[in-house]
Amino acid sequence: MKKKMVSLMMVAAMALSLTACGSTSSSDADSSSEAAESTDEADADAEPAESTGVSITILNSKTEIQTQFEEMAEAYTASTGVEVEVYNADTDTTVASQVATRYASNDPYTITMVDAKDIYSLADDYAYDLSSEEWAANTDLSITVNDKLAGFPFCVEARGVIYNADAIEAITGETFDPSSVATLDDFQALLDTLVAGGMEQPVGILSEYWSLGAHYFSEVYEQQADPDAFVNGLLAGTEDLEGNEKFNELMDTFDTLIAYNYAKGSASNADREETSMKLAQGDIAFMFGGNWDWSVINQYDYTENMGIMPVPENTSDDTNTKLVGGGSKYMFVDSSDNTTDEERQAALDFLNWLVFDEAGNSFLTVDCALVPAFSNIDASALDPLSASVKSYADAGALIANYNYLPDDHMTVVGQEIMQKYLDEAMTRSELATAVTEYFKTATPIEH
Repeated sequence: MKKKMVSLMMVAAMALSLTACGSTSSSDADSSSEAAESTDEADADAEPAESTGVSITILNSKTEIQTQFEEMAEAYTASTGVEVEVYNADTDTTVASQVATRYASNDPYTITMVDAKDIYSLADDYAYDLSSEEWAANTDLSITVNDKLAGFPFCVEARGVIYNADAIEAITGETFDPSSVATLDDFQALLDTLVAGGMEQPVGILSEYWSLGAHYFSEVYEQQADPDAFVNGLLAGTEDLEGNEKFNELMDTFDTLIAYNYAKGSASNADREETSMKLAQGDIAFMFGGNWDWSVINQYDYTENMGIMPVPENTSDDTNTKLVGGGSKYMFVDSSDNTTDEERQAALDFLNWLVFDEAGNSFLTVDCALVPAFSNIDASALDPLSASVKSYADAGALIANYNYLPDDHMTVVGQEIMQKYLDEAMTRSELATAVTEYFKTATPIEH
């Protein structure tokens, strides 16, 4: 019922915003107020817009918001007459391979959502130049490749350790301050306190390969003094991963998370929904993840006092005071002859709707609970996790994502290596050797 109401409200909001020709003056206030009183009746009688005969397709690689995307598409079509079909990316293969398959069959998506690294590899051949679009002046996070503005930043995301402060405070009796557990020693002391207080297993670890490979292990590269030089060293076989200080600091923390994991013993089979539910309800206190996880957490009876903190580390630098993040997921518009000028314009109109229309803004910040990448979008309705991300971003406390890992890094390191380590089926030395061997044959991303 809740989702149905959201969809109906979005239709109404779009219908009003897309038919308005200007702002409402003060002299219209009374009539606007009267009109508002009959909004429900008007919504019920609203007729869908006449079809324009134009349709666009969108590949959504943020699978956790597929339902919201589908509801938005239905409402957008009803309001504009432009048919929108949203495809959910296949999580069993890379997005790059799915995009390549569509291009090979001469049936590309009109708008494709990919990771930043994919923009760099696809822009020259397939991305339409968005340089003249009005929204370009409202963000510093778009991607330009060879003087072509190719990547539309869909949102800002960051990752760290999600905490349920209410669950922690119920045991400790003290207000939880995330900065008080920046070191691994302090974090482990708190975990022991929670165990002693009755929360026998206070941690959850998402077992999905993308969380393990693209998110947690990627911090090994991102927290280096020079991530690019470090990755290039791994590709060249000149870096000693097992002896690397940052690798060991992060794996020390990961070992601690494993030790207190509620699914210890069968961790790679842990269900994302169950783990998110346990965190939401306060059965566990911590889970490594990002603000995108709110779209799962908010489906349950969650407590209000939650947030994201940096990964606790015994480290000599300041990486344990920052989240890792920035622009996350980018859209590009197809430039090939397989997309008509009318379809391409409809795609451009959709991107402008996301940035400048109130209903488009609401889709991003309210329905999808995303931190906007555009300065003009109001972020006051953000959920607790996204509010945490925004606070770190505003303070300049974000470690930049590293966008140039090989295409198969997420699946190989995440699924074939880190899932085994999560299940304690290999040692740290074996993990380091496996990752080192992977890089010897990995294909670098040109940049």
